[in-house]
Amino acid sequence: MAAFVIIGAILALLALAYVARPLWRATPTACVAVVATLALLTGATYLWIGTPDALDPANRRSPDTLPEAIAQLETELERDPRQIEGWRLLGRAYTAAARPDDARNAHARALALDPADPNLLVEAAESRANAAPGRRFDDAANAMLERAVEQQPMHQRARWFLGIARRQAGQHAEAAATWEPLLTVVEPGTAATLRPQIDAARADAGLEPLPPAAAESGSARSITVSISLDPALAMRLQEGAVVYVIARQPGGAPMPVAVERLPATALPTVITLDDGDSPMPTLKLSQLDEVEITARISASGDAVARGGDFEAAPATVGAGQEAAALMIDRVVE
Repeated sequence: MAAFVIIGAILALLALAYVARPLWRATPTACVAVVATLALLTGATYLWIGTPDALDPANRRSPDTLPEAIAQLETELERDPRQIEGWRLLGRAYTAAARPDDARNAHARALALDPADPNLLVEAAESRANAAPGRRFDDAANAMLERAVEQQPMHQRARWFLGIARRQAGQHAEAAATWEPLLTVVEPGTAATLRPQIDAARADAGLEPLPPAAAESGSARSITVSISLDPALAMRLQEGAVVYVIARQPGGAPMPVAVERLPATALPTVITLDDGDSPMPTLKLSQLDEVEITARISASGDAVARGGDFEAAPATVGAGQEAAALMIDRVVE
């Protein structure tokens, strides 16, 4: 650090001497005073708002142990507490070091900087539970998980923890309903372990167990759907956009009875919806005589409809019908 300060001072003096030549010719004493004062002010300003410790090689090396990593993160966040990812990493480090109270506080600091991030909401809720007696999710943690699911409805960890929280609160039917959509997005092995948890929650709520999985019972109905995109909208298609093809119960709940997701670049295309596409094991496509089918292109990839998405007018498919055609030709307001 001393060498850096000396070199910096020399460079500053040379630059100031060049700029102050006219003043030197007129009043040498005043020139020396000005140059010395500016050099001192420059050094003092760096020591005040700069990062002198960064010049020490010992502070630039990667930490070898978890306590060293925690110490480095704490120092960096003390210098600049506005780093979301820094607080998040510190919270994870505290968790690994078995410091649950500190982990909860670090995640709370990160969440205060970005309160709408679903992943951060889940991490903060989990940290609160880990620091609580019996690892229970309190009201604040519940609210975090509910906001995460609202932001990202199929967030797997958010739904899993929210189901646990509802089981802890004795809301067994709500817990089962929270977990059931996960069966269509998790790996088969995970689904096989999740189904008994759901059936246990349903039993505690006085409900029947889930019907057999689609692979066990077979699908009694399938609908072939042709999807096209208006050429005028195709010119405005954003890179990475995805298509959601959704079947719902007409006039019923907004949760789909079948849904498929595919890249927008696949259009035009033809797909088949069946019971294997249902996010709700308790209500499948084959159980409905009439379904309403639509398609939406999401520029963000989010399953939740947003202004600027492209969509098709819904088509109703009645009993005995096996096909539908959709044209994506309008913009979501």
